[in-house]
Amino acid sequence: MTDDILSEAATSAGNNFDLLSRISMRLSVEVGSTALTLADLLALERDAVVELDRAIDDPLDILVNGTLIARGEVVTVDGRYGVRICEIVAPAQSLGAIERRA
Repeated sequence: MTDDILSEAATSAGNNFDLLSRISMRLSVEVGSTALTLADLLALERDAVVELDRAIDDPLDILVNGTLIARGEVVTVDGRYGVRICEIVAPAQSLGAIERRA
């Protein structure tokens, strides 16, 4: 009887995963950020350079629906940008990154 219950639970979990696996999510990569006053923002002109809070060799934040899930680095794939995942972020680290960006 226990095997039947486990089998039903596994089937149910598989069906739930199939349902959830079709949900679209937004993946974004954050290169860096900075804080500007509105006056500084409006004063920007073409060819202006805005310094970000990251060094060139720092890993990039990879976010899904605005939540940090991993860190990675930029790669090129057939002339397009891509991102190589270098580290999966623990949930506690994810919250710390949100506080840093706020």
